[in-house]
Amino acid sequence: MTLALETTDLKVQLRLADGWFTVCDLSTLIPGRGVAALLPDGRQVAVFTDRAGNLYAIDNCDPFTGAAVLSRGLTGSHQGRPFVASPLLKQRFDLGTGQCLDDEAVRVTAYEVKAA
Repeated sequence: MTLALETTDLKVQLRLADGWFTVCDLSTLIPGRGVAALLPDGRQVAVFTDRAGNLYAIDNCDPFTGAAVLSRGLTGSHQGRPFVASPLLKQRFDLGTGQCLDDEAVRVTAYEVKAA
């Protein structure tokens, strides 16, 4: 059996300082897997969706290593909080707030995200 991806005209958008920025088509996101996107200022974001359809976006740069890899991390939840674990050193980052769950002094930027 071949499964066809659902097509939609919805776009994933992030709120930046000067308004909403379109990142990708919603249909390109697969629950549990991240997608990296380039922002106009050259920074990267990691965009995720979960099985419930919630969207999340955080900086793609792992603050512990400086590598742009968070979009390739493993997703999960801890005490009801969705997170991504860095594929390098395995620190977990809350997808809603950007807070590192393993080191309270560290966080990445979390973005407001919507499908429109």
